[in-house]
Amino acid sequence: MSTDPDIESDQQAGCLHPRDRYDLIGHDRAETDFANAWASGNFHHAWLITGPKGVGKASLAWRAARRALGANPASQYGILGSAPDDPVCQLFESQACADLLVLRRPWDEKRKRWRAEITVDEARRAPKFFEKTAGAGGWRACIVDGIDDMNNNAANALLKTLEEPPARGVLFLISHSPGQLKATIRSRCRRLDLRAPNQEKTVNWLTNSANGIDPEQAASACKMANNAPGRALELAMSGGVSMARTVDSLVGLGTRASPSEVRALAERVSARNADGLREVFYECLARSMHHRARTRATAGDDPTSWLDAAAQLQALVRDADNIYLDARQSALSALNLAREAARKENA
Repeated sequence: MSTDPDIESDQQAGCLHPRDRYDLIGHDRAETDFANAWASGNFHHAWLITGPKGVGKASLAWRAARRALGANPASQYGILGSAPDDPVCQLFESQACADLLVLRRPWDEKRKRWRAEITVDEARRAPKFFEKTAGAGGWRACIVDGIDDMNNNAANALLKTLEEPPARGVLFLISHSPGQLKATIRSRCRRLDLRAPNQEKTVNWLTNSANGIDPEQAASACKMANNAPGRALELAMSGGVSMARTVDSLVGLGTRASPSEVRALAERVSARNADGLREVFYECLARSMHHRARTRATAGDDPTSWLDAAAQLQALVRDADNIYLDARQSALSALNLAREAARKENA
């Protein structure tokens, strides 16, 4: 969670906000499905856009919303592409489009950080928004990024809007884990499932999209991100590649890791505006724990200590988000889980 609203709650660290991005790779089929539905007039009022983190779900939602609200096609930017100088795109970028509503985790002014979930008060904005008449008699669009972040009350509030489709209104629901959503929400949406492009496409896009990223670094970031372009860019820009190496090294040292090394890493991931890096840290630590467990199981050894550590880490990360635990202490506790697993392994 951020201690400063410079990075928005629906923005990946080191990346452009999706409203400011005009390219998208690897999702021609999904874009064509939406474009054909729009052109046919047989247009569904709610679209559930699914896929792994960083694959381009939010970018697709913003591209579709631009077109739904009247942006002119620009083929050089892809099937649903529009030009940055289009008046609708300019309104989107300035966050001044009255016909667009974005639901996301709100800012907690008291704690000076983004909330861990989308609240019911946020969700209740949707029906009020769709009650209004769109400008120039056109359409209204709502982007929910992401619906996975909605608590139960918020999801129920949004469901009412899905059950009573707004006239000339469309919703784009972004989800990393659609299987965890209410069946009543899934059943009321048309689904677009996104998959990551192949490694070559993602590496090429990454090296062309960001200054200072060489092919070797891009390949490492793509491997960590399972070729999801946005996630790979976030990892490369936030220092995620080097973070993975540092975490693997410390876990490999086990109880031999010095207290100063452990503290230094905890300080690094708990620094101001280190949201993206902190998330990478926990992901890398979990992956390293699972790798240790698999290695031991394959060798016929007991993997329990590492499996238990991974489960405790998952609970720790959840609590850190939900009850706002101190970032530095949470990182230290996470690293201590790895040290304790290593101690039990060698006992």
